[in-house]
Amino acid sequence: MRHTDPDGRPRTTPPVRGWPTTPSGRPAALLLLGLPALLFALITWQVLARGPLARADERLSASLVHRGAPTQFLADLGNITVAVPVLALVLLYAARRTRATGRDHWWRPSAAAALLMVAIPLWVIPLKELIARSGPPIMGPGTGFYPSGHTATASLAYGGAVLLLLPWLRGALARRAVVVIAVVLNIGVGIGLVRQGYHWPLDVVASWCVCAPLLSSLWLRMRRPAG
Repeated sequence: MRHTDPDGRPRTTPPVRGWPTTPSGRPAALLLLGLPALLFALITWQVLARGPLARADERLSASLVHRGAPTQFLADLGNITVAVPVLALVLLYAARRTRATGRDHWWRPSAAAALLMVAIPLWVIPLKELIARSGPPIMGPGTGFYPSGHTATASLAYGGAVLLLLPWLRGALARRAVVVIAVVLNIGVGIGLVRQGYHWPLDVVASWCVCAPLLSSLWLRMRRPAG
């Protein structure tokens, strides 16, 4: 929203209280975007070649699978029917709060987070088809386990919700709390998927590696001052 200074020159509305400001430099952005992408490339190469890392992953999984109600509950937190409604509620809340400030393009943060969620099948399904990794023995025959779609759903839903909430939370303690909750939820989903034998550990890690740059891009976009 544009206003004018006392001398009549146009100026830009200051960012909303608690809204992050412009990033200080490129190193942090390269770290947030580049390292996960490199790790994903390494994991994918090992899975395709069935290299030492992939073989170690399968041996590790064999010792981790132990099905039960608690781990099924954790895995279910990555279901669309659980994660997406959480994000939808936060989308509406953030859009309403941002609109109330009179900011131009108040809908953009919520729309960007929603777009990340809607786009999940556009990259998860082609990768599953291309890599065609079989699942843990408990899942029987079949392919399409890499990367984990449930992990991607949880990461972008809970992560996106946190990024939208941060500007509206009062105090550092509240902000840290929601970040910790989101991290714990996503780790819980990963543990549940692996313990239930739905995915190899690297299937989960690979999805985290893709979602980290996506969430970082959303975060960096939200750090730009309103124009």
